[in-house]
Parts: sequence; structure tokens; C-alpha cells
Amino acid sequence: MPFVCGDCSNWSITIKRLPPLNSLKSFESAARLGSFQKASQELFVTPSAVSHQIKSLEEFLEVELFIRQTRRIELTSAGKDYLRTVQKALSDIERATQRLVSAHGTGELNLSVAPAFLHRWLLPRISRFYDTHPNIELELSASTGLIDFAHSDTDMAVYFGDGQWDNVECSFLKRSALIPVCTPSLLNNKPIHVPEDITRHTLLHVSKRPDEWRAWFEAAGTEYRETRKGMFLSSGLLTAQAAARGLGVALSDISLISEEIQSGELVAPLDIPLELSKSFYLVYRKNRPLTPAMKAFQDWIMAEMAIDALNPGATE
Repeated sequence: MPFVCGDCSNWSITIKRLPPLNSLKSFESAARLGSFQKASQELFVTPSAVSHQIKSLEEFLEVELFIRQTRRIELTSAGKDYLRTVQKALSDIERATQRLVSAHGTGELNLSVAPAFLHRWLLPRISRFYDTHPNIELELSASTGLIDFAHSDTDMAVYFGDGQWDNVECSFLKRSALIPVCTPSLLNNKPIHVPEDITRHTLLHVSKRPDEWRAWFEAAGTEYRETRKGMFLSSGLLTAQAAARGLGVALSDISLISEEIQSGELVAPLDIPLELSKSFYLVYRKNRPLTPAMKAFQDWIMAEMAIDALNPGATE
């Protein structure tokens, strides 16, 4: 007995009105690249196959999509309109396929991370994640912007901020606290015993956060005096690197410079922290069910944060 679906009659009529997927892919590639030859190279078929697919599509639609000239092709006005819709449809299918595959536990996780957190905290510890989850494939990228999860391949991200973002689920990771750090050699001629001693050195500032040093001196109960010496860099990652090169004193999150502290490359001459209002959060699209890979990473990073809370600055 043949298989019968009670709701399939209307579905089969609708599906017959759709052109073949291969013809749409050939059309999109040729239109985007402006050449049947280039489309054939991208799709790993012959130019005549591309031409045949597009000709079949035009016959199906009963509309010309290209103006064919001797050495080039050009979209008709109808072709231009159709291209926009086809590109969006193919992109939607690709994203839906990736989400479906990810949801069924293939062990892949795309993670976007604030650069300083990625380089200074995550990478030194990531081998521990692989030790416990060897079958999960991570794709890491550094980003300072917010992710449009609905139109992105990114599964999860680490944000730095106040935790108030729309359309995402947030898990608190760690609060940021800054302390002064520098190389040991910088203290040979100008030791730092009290906060006022720091003003004898070059202060390394993050350009977008110019008031951090003033806030730190206030937290230390010391009047902040502007000095002629100063260097402004675009990120905390760069100020930490500049401090490690002996260029001055930086305010750094000690958990993000743990390797340099443990190796002795950097020292913290005064243990006076500046607690920031911003923190690190693990985020993902609101109401999205966690895949096995996402849940594994969430559990792992929360456990690592618990270890850090007991042993600040530790990576081992």
C-alpha cells in the first residue's frame, strides 16, 4: 500500500510550483559573480551545466533572467528582483540547516569572545575544556560588538558590560577589578610603596576609558594629579602588553594577566583594586534550547569561574 499523508495533497501541489534547488543555486552564483564560467568553478560543474540550469529556470518561470551578450551576462530587471529573494531564501535555508544540525548534537560550537577575555583568560585554559570534551569542535572569534544571534552562526558569546542586553539569555561569569601592574625592572629606580609613587611613572590609559586612573586614585584615598607623562592605547589588552614591555604602569584585571603575574613578567606593587560596574557574561539567543555542546561549555566555564573565585589569578 502506498504511503498516504492526510495533509500532503496541498503540500504536493505547492512544492511542484517551486523550481529545482540546483537551478536556483546556479542562478544565484552566476548573478553574483556575473559569469557562467565563474559560477561553474564555484559550483564544480561545467559552464554548459550552469547555462542549462538557468535556461531551465527561465522556462519554468517563463521570464528571462539574463541578457546574454558575447563576453558577458547582465541581469534583467526581473532577474535583479528575483535575485534578492533567492539570496535571502538560500541564506535562510543555510542558517536553518546549521541550527538544526547543531541542535542534534554534532559537537560543534561557534563562540564569539571579547578580545581581552579570549587572549588573556580563555586561551590559557582551553586545553582543560578539550581534556574533558575531546569530541566538541570549537570555533573561536574575537569581537567587541553585540551579536545578532538570529542572523548569525554564533551560538554563544562572552560580553563585557552591565548585563542589560535585549533578546539574549545571560549568565554572570565574573566581575572585573583593576589593579596597577608593571615590570619589576620599572621599580628599580622608582619603587612604588604608596599610591603617590605611581605618578612618577608613565600611566598607561585605555582611550575609551580615560577616567579609570582617576577612579583608582579615589579608591586608594589619594588625590589624583594630572601628570605630563601618559600613553593612550585602544584596549586593556594593549595597555597590559605595553606594561609588560616596561613602558609604564597599567590598570589591569588580574585574572586576565595571570600568566604574566605567575611568570614574574609583571608585578602588582599595590594590592588596591578598583571594582568596575561592568562584568563578563556568557550569552546566547533568548529562548534557544541549549545544544549538548553549548551546555557542556556553559558548565565548564562556570566551573572554571568557581575555581578562579577561590584562587584569583590562577591558570593551573
